Amino acid sequence: MPAREVVVGSRIGLHGRPAAIVVKTAQAQQVTVKISVPDKSPVDARSIIAVLSLGAHGGDTVTIEADGEGADAALDAMAEVLEKDLDADA
Repeated sequence: MPAREVVVGSRIGLHGRPAAIVVKTAQAQQVTVKISVPDKSPVDARSIIAVLSLGAHGGDTVTIEADGEGADAALDAMAEVLEKDLDADA
């Protein structure tokens, strides 16, 4: 299963608005994307509750993984969103 480590770019982390953008991006993918932080099991990135439960802060490293046709494109899209400072637009 392809996986990638990404540093969370949002200063405050994956709270309300940035988490919603991450979830929306995951929902747009052809494959299921999982996201995790160290010492926690991967969760479905399409679930706002699951993403919020990770407690990822700005600067934290998260792991994203996907499997199946289109997995690499899904990881590219997710990494692009996760690396951005989504709080800057708020």
